[in-house]
Amino acid sequence: MFEAFSSGYYLGRLYVEPASGGYAAINRDQHELVNEQLYTTDAGLSRTDLPLVMKLGAAHLTVHGEDDVPERTLAVPEDVLEDLDVSNPPTLREVLLAKREHAARLLDIGAV
Repeated sequence: MFEAFSSGYYLGRLYVEPASGGYAAINRDQHELVNEQLYTTDAGLSRTDLPLVMKLGAAHLTVHGEDDVPERTLAVPEDVLEDLDVSNPPTLREVLLAKREHAARLLDIGAV
């Protein structure tokens, strides 16, 4: 779903669609899988329910897992989609997933 892209990000392609909730989400099973594969460490137990940090256009989003989101889809609040000029959703878009260390920095400084 994601491949190495740069020192701070993985690159993926997801369908982007409007969400009625107040936060971005992907399918819960995929969320846990990505969390497990890319965010966990070998240091003891790791949580797989922590938000992912994705970049769509100029916006960084905290992304949660939801059961009702289709696979390979990023559901984004409608007001965010309007600001990013995403037209004709659902549309296939390139999405950047912050690597674990970069995501932690972004969350620590309140960038997302």
